[in-house]
Amino acid sequence: MTIKIKNNRIVSQKEFPEDKKMDLNLRPRVLDDFIGQENLKTNLRIFIQAAKQRQEPLEHALFHGGHGLGKTTISYIIAREMGVNMQITSGPALEKIGDLAAILTSLEDGSILFIDECHRLNRAIEEVLYPAMEEYALDLVVGQGPSAKILRLDLPKFTLIGATTRPSLVSPPLRDRFGAVYQLEFYKTPEIKEIIRRSARILRIKISDRAAEEIALRARFTPRVANRLLKRVRDFAQVHNQETISEKAAIEALEMMEIDEKGLNQIDRRILRALIEKFSGGPAGLKTLAVSIGEDLSTIEEIYEPYLIQIGFLNRTPRGRTVTESAYRHLGYKKGLI
Repeated sequence: MTIKIKNNRIVSQKEFPEDKKMDLNLRPRVLDDFIGQENLKTNLRIFIQAAKQRQEPLEHALFHGGHGLGKTTISYIIAREMGVNMQITSGPALEKIGDLAAILTSLEDGSILFIDECHRLNRAIEEVLYPAMEEYALDLVVGQGPSAKILRLDLPKFTLIGATTRPSLVSPPLRDRFGAVYQLEFYKTPEIKEIIRRSARILRIKISDRAAEEIALRARFTPRVANRLLKRVRDFAQVHNQETISEKAAIEALEMMEIDEKGLNQIDRRILRALIEKFSGGPAGLKTLAVSIGEDLSTIEEIYEPYLIQIGFLNRTPRGRTVTESAYRHLGYKKGLI
């Protein structure tokens, strides 16, 4: 029997509705409980302590990195460490200037406004943000035509935290207004293993050290994926009347989900096999590759490619995507014999 996961969500770094409740339970609340990202945490401790000593709001900050690496979690921690409230929105949700104005005027002094996917803000919204970020003022146009006037409203001093998976798409004028820019890196396997063990304790799941390691190896260096896999393996062990998740149970559950020892799922393998079998290993353009496997172009580019590149199975070149020798070996192909 094979477990089918809708749209291969199990290994997607993106957040889905079913993740929200789990994330609330497992999300660390203070920097000391946050595992990994050591350089970032060191910088943030200084950043936060200095602001508190001056009794000033934090500088505006931009976090960038892949889906599921902890940008939102870090922002919650900053708000908690500063002892302030945080309001959350996203670039696509801010469709009208009035949407942003309503949020800005409701902020309290020192509070944090978190904008996820800030690279998707439209330019009209950005124009309103510039004076809000620099001068803590909101400029609104009242009336139309020659009689139109600009009404300036004073805003409380707040901190804007932006999060993006596509930093290159953040407009230069907006990016330049962030006082601090931080990148979240993919996690190391020992860090993912420790995250799994912490999550297991919170969820009251008994798990062996080797089982935690097996899950960590397949978690694509991403805490969100690790927690999803832990829950699915827990379900498998429960159905098979195992009080403790053993290494054997973890491997069997992961194999049923068709996730191999490198963390590849069906679509990962389809991408690599298409490049090998249809394009002799590449190069092949992204659009051509997407059509050949029947997947959305942006899904390949944002969800699957980063991990395949991270583990050294795929290269991006000016001429297109190419498969590496490591990918050939992993899939059991001999280069040049296809």
